[in-house]
Amino acid sequence: MFEQDQEIVQSLIDKNKNFRRLYNKHCQLKSKVKEANQGYLSIDDFDLEILKKEKLLIKDRMAIIIEDYRHTHI
Repeated sequence: MFEQDQEIVQSLIDKNKNFRRLYNKHCQLKSKVKEANQGYLSIDDFDLEILKKEKLLIKDRMAIIIEDYRHTHI
């Protein structure tokens, strides 16, 4: 996730509480989705799709914050 922006992501994790909260939530959801896909987490398809959509929504929010950072700091 955001491999080309690792320095920005790390800076935002360190300095922006909202971004840090979103990043941590995204990591939790990513882990749950992975566990469900591997069969380690018992979840129905409907709930799995909800998790995936929430994860993508959070990723979109983080992308907006990264883009704003890029415009104001670079």
